[in-house]
Amino acid sequence: MQGMMMNRPLKISDIITFSAENHPDSEIVSVRTEGDIHRTNYLETSKRIAQLANGLETIGVKPGDRIATLAWNGYRHFELYYAISGIGAVCHTINPRLSTEQLLYITKHAEDTLLFVDITFVPILEALKDRLPKNLQFIIMTDQKNMPKNILNALCYEDLLNNQPNFINWPDFSEDTAAGLCYTSGTTGEPKGTLFSHRSTVLHAMMVTISLPNALKEGNKILPVVPLFHVNAWGLPYAAPLCGAGLIFPGPKLDGESLFSLMDREKVYSAWGVPTVWLGLLKEISIKKRSPKNFKDVVIGGSAAPSSMIEAFESLSINVCHAWGMTEMSPIGTQSNLPIRLKNSSLEEKLKIKTKQGRRVFGVELKIVDSEGVILTHDGQNQGELFVRGYAITKGYFKNQEATNNAFDADGWFGTGDVATIDADGYLNILDRSKDLIKSGGEWISSLDLENITMSPPDILSCAAIAVSHPKWDERPLLLVVPQEGKVVDINSVAALLSNHFAKWQLPDDILLIESLPLTATGKVSKLSLRKIYKNYYSERV
Repeated sequence: MQGMMMNRPLKISDIITFSAENHPDSEIVSVRTEGDIHRTNYLETSKRIAQLANGLETIGVKPGDRIATLAWNGYRHFELYYAISGIGAVCHTINPRLSTEQLLYITKHAEDTLLFVDITFVPILEALKDRLPKNLQFIIMTDQKNMPKNILNALCYEDLLNNQPNFINWPDFSEDTAAGLCYTSGTTGEPKGTLFSHRSTVLHAMMVTISLPNALKEGNKILPVVPLFHVNAWGLPYAAPLCGAGLIFPGPKLDGESLFSLMDREKVYSAWGVPTVWLGLLKEISIKKRSPKNFKDVVIGGSAAPSSMIEAFESLSINVCHAWGMTEMSPIGTQSNLPIRLKNSSLEEKLKIKTKQGRRVFGVELKIVDSEGVILTHDGQNQGELFVRGYAITKGYFKNQEATNNAFDADGWFGTGDVATIDADGYLNILDRSKDLIKSGGEWISSLDLENITMSPPDILSCAAIAVSHPKWDERPLLLVVPQEGKVVDINSVAALLSNHFAKWQLPDDILLIESLPLTATGKVSKLSLRKIYKNYYSERV
């Protein structure tokens, strides 16, 4: 027997409509690329979103079209999130830190038809104009007064809104309709696309709001330092308006001094970002000898937060929520906010818990398995590969059947590539990654991609790129190169070769020439041995 309830589709447009009606005065404050501060609220933003949606339809955007963005965190980027998906198109956020080759690949693979770009990134596209798809139209995210001279034949963002009605009857469609597209380079080979649906996005917003109540409540102001181009800023553009929390967008200014000033002025309650950005903020707090006004909560994810960082915030009475997730999970999977019974624990007891990745959020299931796929008991001791499933977790990669086939077990659980333990209270502790990936400042770097390019000159016999602990970036690549017998390899030439294929932040911090690489019993390079040998290489040089 089935229930007799209405079956209305979950749609992203419903979030902004609800927010405009129930939280009309909650603020959106943006540091603009034009250099000033922009202030608005959810009610006025909903009107501009309607104008933008009408403008998109006027220039021919159709359901299913992939519309790309190359932009900082700001109110215009936020408007694009809702206007694009609201009319049934797909918002494809592009990470400007990608290398030229990766940016070109994902733009072509996604088959983008429009690309919205902040003024800052116009030079990047001008340099690539002849290599980008010929039918790609550009729209610069500014007004006519600040419109730069460019060779992109671009439209002006504000012109797209001018003379458009500030109301729209949002169309109905299946909740499984694609809404967002985000590529991850977190595995070997080319970047892979995760295609979010309206259903998964709305459910994720509700899951996050339920699971992170310290930050997500009406009246709080939240600073997403995590970029809108990085997995939807961890769902904040949807969760914040849903609960009525204000959004303070930092734009391109992410140094400690700028963040402190913005947070202090706007009375930010909660800030979200990767560990590297908080190093700068903590330094500024030390200089100022105080925290920003009203700053009581920080969400740290993207890579493991050092115990010293968690202790520094907690000692200032700033609650640390250590979170974990993946692009493929929309992305939040676990969070470390303490249950009520542990709120009054000592700092030492809190650190024991908060250095772990936390407990699962509602809608996410976790399991760890051994090498044979046998599910292991959650006792905090058993170590196994972490698999996940849930309401907002991908079931495959966009236009990539091979990667899809390799990502799931026989029961449909997604393999994260992490080795972890889960204790009896449900706390996840990630120990290592089963694949040899390097996670620097919250961004993935493929060791295999580095090695494939390094091996192209004939004078190189073998090489290995490994992750080495770094005091600032969590991990940085170290490249070990073995020359062919009798050959001389110039390290500077190797570095120059790599710089032609990778973004600066993806390049190894150092390249070492060695005589040989340790091998496993099966003849493979033993990266485990290399990581042990060089584990303190960068920390000892600081």
